[in-house]
Amino acid sequence: MKLKTIPKSYDEVAAMPKPKHRKPIRPNMFFRTLLRAVSIPDLAATDFTCTKIGMERLGKKEPCLYLMNHCSFIDLEIAATILYPRPFNIICTSDGFVGKDWLMHAIGCIPTNKFTSDLHLLRDMTHAVKKLGNSVLMYPEASYSFDGTSTPLPETLGGCLKLLGIPVVMIRTFGSFSRNPLYNNLKRRKVKVSAEMEYILSPEEIQEKTPEELNAILKQNFTFDYWSWQRENGVKITEDFRAEGLNRVLYKCPHCQAEGKMSAAGISVTCEACGKTYELTEDGTLEAKDGEGAFTHVPDWYAWERECVRNEILEGKYHLQIPVDICMLMDTKHVYRVGEGELTHTKEGFRLVGCEGKLDYTQKAISSYSLYSDFYWYEIGDVICIGDSKMLYYCFPKCEGDFVAKTRLAAEEIYKIAKEEKGKKKR
Repeated sequence: MKLKTIPKSYDEVAAMPKPKHRKPIRPNMFFRTLLRAVSIPDLAATDFTCTKIGMERLGKKEPCLYLMNHCSFIDLEIAATILYPRPFNIICTSDGFVGKDWLMHAIGCIPTNKFTSDLHLLRDMTHAVKKLGNSVLMYPEASYSFDGTSTPLPETLGGCLKLLGIPVVMIRTFGSFSRNPLYNNLKRRKVKVSAEMEYILSPEEIQEKTPEELNAILKQNFTFDYWSWQRENGVKITEDFRAEGLNRVLYKCPHCQAEGKMSAAGISVTCEACGKTYELTEDGTLEAKDGEGAFTHVPDWYAWERECVRNEILEGKYHLQIPVDICMLMDTKHVYRVGEGELTHTKEGFRLVGCEGKLDYTQKAISSYSLYSDFYWYEIGDVICIGDSKMLYYCFPKCEGDFVAKTRLAAEEIYKIAKEEKGKKKR
């Protein structure tokens, strides 16, 4: 899916009035049916099936909070199909409204800026549930999984459940990551897709538990590993491009420790520094072509990279400083290309300067538990996005190397370390 961008000066964009907030609406039956109808071809092509667990506990007209893991665009098509004809509002990233604001509101979408403090979001969710009688669909991980495993959930989610006071239903998908993973530029593979829809918490159970206990339950439900699922279920990915782009995830060589020198083409991943090559087999296993391999499982390699980043941070060695092209989001008409700059990331947080000295934005490390970063963002390029509820800055690296995954890992680990240090000071 492409997104329209236009050039505009930083001063022009900064001077734009902030769009007026709009409350969510109840999508009418026409749009619910339309959303379901346009989902039919993709779901038919994947031989989609859904298993329901404990759903008899949910009243026919009782609103609930649907929590769904997020791996690819087909997730929305799945939800539109299995929730039909129930009316529901969808928590959606604000850039998804660009060029189609009216349509997104009509189908019930509620915009929010990822990984920022959004005071309107809980109010909108409450309005949808209490005033409109709608259910709410949320992808609490907020971003697609890079490595096919779960990503961090917001610490505020347990408290949100208590404030809403409605049943919680978990929707788990199987096969959507394997069908078109983000690292592979969302190229589609021939994979069967299925889902489980399970009633996991009643209003009474939510009331009697603490936010921390609820967070623990949600974390357990959002724990998955799609590479293991692929092997355990005998799913074969036979396409000859299955490893393309995997260097974005496996950006560091475990043999020579070089970063940004990994390349991936066809079914192979290679370190251009030392020549070590791995083949991604049809069942998702990594096999070293010459000699002994360091990893056979993609998530294990990614977890090792996380550990390496954490050690860099603790040793005071982590430092990102790269030239970037900068886009800004102010309204839903366009994403605006405002010029060039430099993005820096350290233990203290982010700093973005550019646009001929007119832009100087700082974001503290403790401001967010994760980072909005993506591969092949709206078919434009790999992106690192920072900002707040007022403005988002989309930074596209201009130099060679794979920075997106490491920067997300670093942002998450820096946040954890800051929280740990803050906790020690309180003792």
